Amino acid sequence: MRPFQTIRRLVARDLARALARPADLLLPPAFFLLVAILFAFALGADGLLLSRAATAILWVAALLASLLPVATLYAADEADGTLDQLAVRGIAAETLALARIISSSLLLGLPLLVALAPAFLLLGAPPEEAPRLAGALLLGSLGLAALANVMGALTLGARGGGGLVAILVVPVALPILIFGSGLGAAGALRLLAASVLLLLALAPFATAMALRLARG
Repeated sequence: MRPFQTIRRLVARDLARALARPADLLLPPAFFLLVAILFAFALGADGLLLSRAATAILWVAALLASLLPVATLYAADEADGTLDQLAVRGIAAETLALARIISSSLLLGLPLLVALAPAFLLLGAPPEEAPRLAGALLLGSLGLAALANVMGALTLGARGGGGLVAILVVPVALPILIFGSGLGAAGALRLLAASVLLLLALAPFATAMALRLARG
C-alpha cells in the first residue's frame, strides 16, 4: 500500500474512532474555555491587564488542552494489539506517528477554533486580533499535536513516569508559546511556522523510536 494511502486510511480511522466518542471531542475545547473563564474571574477587576494577557492566556490554554489525550494516544492501540498488527502488516511506526499527528491536530485545532470566539469575548481581547490568532492557533495546533504524540509514546514506555515525561518534554513547546503570544512582533508568525515545521519534521521519528522502546 502506498504511504499516502496508508496515512489517509490511518487518519480516517482515528477520526472515525474519535467521532464515536463525542465526550472526548468536547473535552479539549471545554478545558480551553474553562481556563479562559478562570482567568476572566481572577483578573476581572483589571480589564486592561486581562486584555493585554489574553493572547498568552489562550496559548497556554491550548497547550494544556493538547496534553489532555496524551495518556490515551497510544495506550489503547498497545492494549488491543493494534500496534503489533500494524507492524506485522509492514506499516512503519513513523507512518503511524505521522498519521496520528495529523489526526490529533485536526481533533485539537478545529474544536479550539470553535471555542476561540467565546474565550476571546471572556478575556476582553480586541476583536480585530481574532482572525490572526485563529490562523496562528490552527498552525500551532500542528506543533502541539506533534509534541503531544512524542509525549504519548514516551509515557507509554515510562510505565507510571508520565509526570516526569511531561516535565522534560513540555519545555519544547516554549517556542510555540513565545512566538504565538508575540504575534504583534515582526517575524513572529514566520518564527512560529518554523518552530512548527521543525517539530513536524522530528516528531514522527522521535515518536516511532519511543514506541519501539516501549514495546521492547
